[in-house]
Amino acid sequence: MTDTAPNRSRRAGSGRPPTIHDLAAEAGVSRGTVSRVLQGGRNVSPASQDAVNAAIRKLGYVVNLAARSLVTQRAGTVAFLVSETQDVLFEDPNFMTLLLGCTQALAKYDVPLVLITAGTEAERRRIIPYFSAHHVDGVLLFSSHRGNPMIEHLQRAGLPFVCCGKPLGRHGAVSYVGADDREGARTMMRYLLDSGRRRIATIAGPQDTPGGLERLTGYRELLSEYGVRHDKNLVTIGDYSRASGAACMEQLLSRTPDLDAVFVASDLMADGALTTIGRAGLNVPGDIAVAGFDDSPVATAVQPQLTTIRQPWDRISESMVRQLLAQISGEGTATVILPTELVVRESA
Repeated sequence: MTDTAPNRSRRAGSGRPPTIHDLAAEAGVSRGTVSRVLQGGRNVSPASQDAVNAAIRKLGYVVNLAARSLVTQRAGTVAFLVSETQDVLFEDPNFMTLLLGCTQALAKYDVPLVLITAGTEAERRRIIPYFSAHHVDGVLLFSSHRGNPMIEHLQRAGLPFVCCGKPLGRHGAVSYVGADDREGARTMMRYLLDSGRRRIATIAGPQDTPGGLERLTGYRELLSEYGVRHDKNLVTIGDYSRASGAACMEQLLSRTPDLDAVFVASDLMADGALTTIGRAGLNVPGDIAVAGFDDSPVATAVQPQLTTIRQPWDRISESMVRQLLAQISGEGTATVILPTELVVRESA
């Protein structure tokens, strides 16, 4: 009897792992098309990409990263670099949200993600040789404070990288993806002012970060547009931590006890502000409306739940990954600014 079963059936009983040839046969495309899909899907039609991905799932194909790196002269991995100390990394839920989003986005291209922190000089000394040796193909850089030394190190190493948020004080082309912080702050202030609040304080973020600067600018602009006098006693600067939110709220209550709202530049700091307001025996939102920024998991974990500005976390992660893979493939730098959204809950 002549064996007319397709190659994939013979492979299934052979005990060997599926190959790129098996994928091509299963998907009904050329081996070159399969190869391009495995390397990021550039110049591949959506139908062919769907067919190859379906074949990968059906056959259980796993990319041989070591073999691929020998052919492509690439490491096959990308770094998620947080230039903050480890305690900040694990306290701020935004980093975990972005880490998950980037991991999922890269999984579509079979690219593993390496988590690295560089919040201290000792950590930077350890990782600079690692990057200089190109043990990763590119870097997703988070927490770009003004003068962040990692940007210069990455440029010197010739590694593609994309920043989360606009890098301050940098001249020349640097890729970044960020939310429209200024317009988000304006949206929140417009909401508070239209709600009848007039003594609106703010707990701004660090002024060496794009979010800290832009959100404070948006706050000031809307006060001016509504003809509300700017009072410097209504402005405090935190560091995005819960503790700084609580401490800044104490300052505000002692300096301006007649305030009727506070716009806080992060949900985590807003959580700290809520704690201070509660200890002072004041009601939210009756006595003081509290508004945050981020729509992180903190926003719905606190009581009352936070009215806040939602950052498009999924789109930020996906855009950063797309930009980085494009740079790795030889394309130039690019910037993306994404819109934010007002989310109204009980706190304001």
